[in-house]
Amino acid sequence: MHPRWSGRCTQCGAWNSLAEEPAVAPARARSAPGWAGRVDGGTDAVALADVPLAGGAPRATGIDELDRSLAGGLVPGSVTLVGGEPGIGKSTLLLQLAASWAASGGRALIVAAEESAGQVRRRAERLGAAVPGVSVVVTTSLPVALDAAGRDAPDLLVVDSVQAVADPAVGAGGGSVSQMRECAASLVHFAKSRGVATVLVGHVTKDGVLAGPKVLEHLVDTVCSFDGERHHALRVLTVSKHRFGPTGELGVFEMTESGLRGVDDPSALLLGDRRSGVAGSVVVPVLEGRRPMLVELQALVARSSLATPRRTAQGIPPGRLALAVAVLEQRAGCSLASCDVFASVVGGVKVAEPAVDLALALALVSAATGTALGPDLVACGEVGLAGELRQVVHTDRRLAEAARLGFTRACVPPSAPDPPPGMSLVRASTLAGAVTALGLGRARGGPARGSVEPGAPADPG
Repeated sequence: MHPRWSGRCTQCGAWNSLAEEPAVAPARARSAPGWAGRVDGGTDAVALADVPLAGGAPRATGIDELDRSLAGGLVPGSVTLVGGEPGIGKSTLLLQLAASWAASGGRALIVAAEESAGQVRRRAERLGAAVPGVSVVVTTSLPVALDAAGRDAPDLLVVDSVQAVADPAVGAGGGSVSQMRECAASLVHFAKSRGVATVLVGHVTKDGVLAGPKVLEHLVDTVCSFDGERHHALRVLTVSKHRFGPTGELGVFEMTESGLRGVDDPSALLLGDRRSGVAGSVVVPVLEGRRPMLVELQALVARSSLATPRRTAQGIPPGRLALAVAVLEQRAGCSLASCDVFASVVGGVKVAEPAVDLALALALVSAATGTALGPDLVACGEVGLAGELRQVVHTDRRLAEAARLGFTRACVPPSAPDPPPGMSLVRASTLAGAVTALGLGRARGGPARGSVEPGAPADPG
């Protein structure tokens, strides 16, 4: 490539062999005039009180868990970005969404940029989604996809995926930052100007964040994350950005042979195979969005032959496990320095909130002493570095969910609200007091100062 005229090629040495190719104007510059008034068709200012509210009303998708996450459904003209690990079920979810949308009288168009039409059809047959009203176009060209959408006139457009489509007018390779930014902007323009609810599939990096420029998340109206362990059936759809409703909501699905099925009662599903009377097992009520959910946290403590004992956490941040081990040794007299420590949230659920601290610490002491906690007990609270217990948000809703499933005792900080009918509270102001009040014994790792013995007086707090 030569920035100006040259009579001789510097690579092959040939004379008069260079041809001029004019630079193509960027897509944004070419389409800039069309962006003026793209939402309401005009550029005049309108009094805010005179703006109609009907345009922001969501339309139900027919999938209850998806509607729960999106505060009622998809808004016409909105753009939703769905990200997740490869093979987690994003294409399956959106194909079921298209079929459900068509079954309610709508028209859906799927832009398959990564699969053939035969692959989409075979998945649709397996899911029962090959219904009238659902069309598919196989292309990686954005102009071809938009032209097909203009002719088919759908009210739901699914692009799988935004990283795989490209605009030939953009002077950059497919999947580049420039291509993703320009393609996303063109799709947002199309959705707003036509009133088409649009869903984009986004790839994620190895760190689990959406690939591409951050502006991609700013352009869209809603950002969803579809997560789950590949070896577990549970899938969780979390909404981190939503311009038409609250964020933090989630929908829970179960992957079956016939596709994704909504889970109305995830607590009962996660605790269905729980064994009672096993040391190291504690149930903790967590809050995902505004939805309380009970999960089982298990811990295992074993003597280590390694110079540096293992610390393995699954489903919880490793830092929370390290904090629990340190506070137990320094504040509760339970030394695990010479032991391998394993902690896991059963069912493939990931819990990162501080409410799991107390349950994690109690599970470690229970596993270390071989003393099982009662099957009717739940634990909920944050543990500070001084060993104090602190209340977490919406404790009343967490306890109500535990009482609904038959739990009758809860270990909580002293500032926790009164329990629901039929439940009693074990209040403790410190972690050492909670260990003592629940009758847990001394850890096998060896006594530390202030080691807790069974039958010791309860903490005054």
